[in-house]
This record gives sequence, structure tokens and C-alpha cells, in this order.
Amino acid sequence: MELYQLRGFAAVAEIGHLTRAAERLHLSQPALTAQIKALEDELGVQLFERGRAGMSLTAAGKRLLPEATKVLADAASLHGKARAMEGEVAGHVRVGTLSDPKFIRLADFLAQATARFPLVEIELRHEVSGAAFEKVRDGALDASFYYGDLAHPAVGTVALREIAYRVAAPAAWRSKVLHASWADIAALPWLMAPSISTHRVLATRLFAERGSAPATLMEADNEAVIRSLVASGLGIALVREDLAQEGEAAGELVVLPETRLPTTLQFIYASDKREEPEMRALLDVIRDVWHDELPSRPGAKDRSEPARHA
Repeated sequence: MELYQLRGFAAVAEIGHLTRAAERLHLSQPALTAQIKALEDELGVQLFERGRAGMSLTAAGKRLLPEATKVLADAASLHGKARAMEGEVAGHVRVGTLSDPKFIRLADFLAQATARFPLVEIELRHEVSGAAFEKVRDGALDASFYYGDLAHPAVGTVALREIAYRVAAPAAWRSKVLHASWADIAALPWLMAPSISTHRVLATRLFAERGSAPATLMEADNEAVIRSLVASGLGIALVREDLAQEGEAAGELVVLPETRLPTTLQFIYASDKREEPEMRALLDVIRDVWHDELPSRPGAKDRSEPARHA
């Protein structure tokens, strides 16, 4: 059956007169008669009784009219929603996330994105920072959160906030680390994230600047695990400053005062996608979610153009 047949059925039922219903629908009377006949044939029931006074519904017609009216209303609603969506941003984007969703405000980002751009489907993939950069650069991800400074022609960046890493040890080691030489610190067991991570890059730089290397190295898969292992007494590590201070306040960690390694939390994206509507939508949301950090932080970077190669 066709929607125009149901419209004819509803119009004749409402007006009770075939000619006047045809006039409302801008049809000829024979055309409307043919529509009603075709609908009755398809449904296998007679919908109207034809009399000198006009058209009246049969018992079957009375039962089926509410269903026909509902179908017409649903079709009108569908059409209205489609018209309302005309011009809205739509698409699918792959976004990398890091191990601490609260720190990167992931829930706020998703809530705003889905509310403002309901036709943009966001696929989340958990990544280590270094892998996230490579996947954005090579096209496996459209965008990602990222720890670290970055300059590459294929990747655009929005700097969200400055962060720092601190050297932290188990609280029980306080007496042997607070006044120890770097050689003694390097000789302790060290916990580090995978080699592709920004965490590992910073740690490697720290040792290189002091002309040494960790004597004993254990690897853990993310920062929360590393913090927990340090607190349990397994070794010393770089810990994100907020986590290190939290652990020190809880009496679980001791933070070495002379080491602080600053870096940046960024949102990175494929620079060749910057003008695509879905990406512009994501960048708008990111800036809104982080608006309280970006304007107030001196020297905040927001590079909408591709980053220059370092």
C-alpha cells in the first residue's frame, strides 16, 4: 500500500464525501475512487459504504482508520525530523583516548559532542601517546588525546593544558632517596611505561641529561599501574604531578623536590581533515570543554594549522 492511498482513506473518512475529499487532495473524483478501491483490494476488506448521503465507514473501516492515521502521523514525523537534520553535521570519527578518562575530561567531551552533534558517531580507541600520534599521522585515527610536545606537518594540535611529571618513590624509601645522589637514584629499580609512550621519552631524557641509565628497569602498561606499583614499594618512577602529589598527601609516595619535567596535554588530529565538518565539530567541542584552561593559562597554544616539523 502507498501513503497516498492512506491519505485518501483518511480524508474521505473525515469529510464523508468523495467529491469534497478529492477537492481537498487536489485530485479528480475518479482518481480518488481508484485509490480507495485499490486499498480495499489490497487489505481484502470494504472500508466504506456508499449511500445517497455520502460515504460512511464500515465496521472494518472504523477499526482500521486509527491505524492508518498513526502510519500517516509517523510518516509526517519522520519527514519532519529529516528536514530538521538537513545541513547538520554527520559522519564517523575515530578518537584515541588515554588511560585516565577523568583527567582528559572524556565524559564531558562525549556528552557535549553527542548533544550538539547527534549525527556524528564517535568511535573511541584506547592508545598509548606515541601510538596515538603514529595512528593519527598514518590515518588509522582521525584524532586523539596526547601527552607531550609535538610538531609534525601531518598533525594539527590544540594544546589543552600544561602538565608535569615528578620522580616519585615509595614512602618507605624517604630516608634513602631525599638526600641521595643521582647515581644512587639511578641504581634503584625503575618502573616505566612502554618505549613508545611520552612517559618513557621523558624518563629517557631525564637520564640522558644526567649521563646515566636506570640500573634495573621494569615495564608497566599505564600510569595508574605505575603509581600503584611505586606505592607498593616495587620501585621508583616518573609519576604525573597530580597523581604524585595525591600519593604523597596520602602517605604512599615521596616526591623528589629537584625533578620536575613539564610537558603538554594536547588534542591532536589529522591536519588534512581539519576542514571536514565532523572534525570542525570535534574541535569546537574540545575548545568549549577546555575553555576554563585555555584562556587563563599564559602561553596556551591552539594551532588550528598543521604543526611545523621540529
